[in-house]
Amino acid sequence: MAGLDDRAMATRAPALKTVRTVAGLRRAVAAWHQHRDTVALVPTMGALHAGHLALVARAKRLADRVVVSLFVNPAQFGPHEDFARYPRDEAADRAKLRAAGADLLYAPPVAEIYPPGFATTVSVGALAERLDGIHRPGHFAGVATVVAKLLIEAGADIACFGEKDYQQLQVIKRLARDLDIPTRILGVPTVRERDGLALSSRNAYLSAAERAVAPILHRVLIGTGARIREGMPVDEALARGTDAITGAGFRAVDYLAAVDAATLEPLARLDRPGRLLVAAWLGRTRLIDNGRLTPSSRAPAPYNGRPRSGTRRRAGSSR
Repeated sequence: MAGLDDRAMATRAPALKTVRTVAGLRRAVAAWHQHRDTVALVPTMGALHAGHLALVARAKRLADRVVVSLFVNPAQFGPHEDFARYPRDEAADRAKLRAAGADLLYAPPVAEIYPPGFATTVSVGALAERLDGIHRPGHFAGVATVVAKLLIEAGADIACFGEKDYQQLQVIKRLARDLDIPTRILGVPTVRERDGLALSSRNAYLSAAERAVAPILHRVLIGTGARIREGMPVDEALARGTDAITGAGFRAVDYLAAVDAATLEPLARLDRPGRLLVAAWLGRTRLIDNGRLTPSSRAPAPYNGRPRSGTRRRAGSSR
């Protein structure tokens, strides 16, 4: 019996250490760096899904050690947003991280991140003032502040962030450059369900009927991008895409925008790498998504106002 127990123990995932203080985190990372191990940080707010675990997998390929932070950041939620009901299950998250091979879970209480008297806010200017910056005032100040703290606290060599929140990724890259934080910021492609819906902790809020409609957001991005690449004026393509989203059952569209991939400034025409970004409300749930917008290798024929073959159904169909 002892031999069987030993073999079973050997197949278990390694233990996952949890620390809850900045000092504990720094001690662990310093010990790894002393042994010349590279360290990657994966910041999360918990409620982990396959998208988060893809970040851990990428981090493991790039570094010797992986730290995952779990902190539901009150500073990035507005007064009428979902901070109180945001899903929380640290025990389940810890089990997933252990199975994924993470080395350390950093799960600080709010008072460790924002101790009494905390008064500093990080602002990232124009990048944070458009799109979600308009519809969620103060959101990116909260994001930038907590991420700056996490990067400084961990002192990791690399930090991995998902591309699903593309504006957030650009804000984080900018703050790391501007504040001379040496951690390399890496964007990891969005993980999707088989029907195209981007994985998100907030997908748990969707009813069965809403879940059936939600993938249309990604299909509209595909169709809108195709129309723009084929020469349709950007404003017209965006208007059609917005109509397709509301026509499918979304109650409101905060924005559907074509922007420069680096600066997030609006694109009047597709003459450089861009990004389509969307935020829309399905019932009580706000969903975001984005997609690449790459100039065509050939110049499009002059647009004559007629529908492009194959693009109407892709962009607007709710089937």
